[in-house]
Amino acid sequence: MTRTRRSLAGAAALAVGVVATAVLGAAPASAHVTVNPKEATQGGYGRIAFRVPNESDTASTVKLEVVLPENAPVGSVSTMPVPGWTVAMEKRKLNPPLEVHGSQITEAVSKLTWTASGDAGVKPGQFQEFPVSLGPLPQVDKMVFKTLQTYSDGNVSRWIEEPTAGGEEPEDPAPVLTLAAAAESPSASSAPVANNASAAGGDGDEAEGTGLATGLGIAGLVAGLAGLVLGGLAFSRSRREPAAKA
Repeated sequence: MTRTRRSLAGAAALAVGVVATAVLGAAPASAHVTVNPKEATQGGYGRIAFRVPNESDTASTVKLEVVLPENAPVGSVSTMPVPGWTVAMEKRKLNPPLEVHGSQITEAVSKLTWTASGDAGVKPGQFQEFPVSLGPLPQVDKMVFKTLQTYSDGNVSRWIEEPTAGGEEPEDPAPVLTLAAAAESPSASSAPVANNASAAGGDGDEAEGTGLATGLGIAGLVAGLAGLVLGGLAFSRSRREPAAKA
């Protein structure tokens, strides 16, 4: 009985080891360039950062080239300074032009290239982010940024493979920014309007004000008449009193 239990325990341990080896073997061997955050909203402006891990054990990352998608041009592209790195922008003509806030944009940024100066490259075991502001973001489901990562030893990692619908992640995937549709704003027909009751209430207020003014005017007239009557009585009395004395 004891021997049987030991045999079962050994078989279980062996099975666990085989499964663990399979799982580890299936895991990706290396990281790749990604965009952070991974989601944004169509029509708005977004700040994203290209996150670049260094995969080499001996060389540093010294250049990053990011190609903006041709099918999704962006009117405004600006970069944030990265210490020790310079950035160059390449542009292309747009046909037809892109309309942004009522203006026609005939050129758009097509490529961004960051280059390290001196000893500013991304060292082994490190990563670097390269922030970019984009907008207005196009009316598409996603933006795919094909990217080249160059090392100090001359090797180049080409992160250029586009995702496939329902498929596995490519071996060298390009960074992807997913774009969600903007929330619909309330239409003019659904905007709150004054109803008849409110309108009637407004007329009632005016009528009430008019009635109050009229009432005050009548009260003034009554008071004036009362004053005249009292004055007349006082005058008549003053004339009768001398006659009585005489």
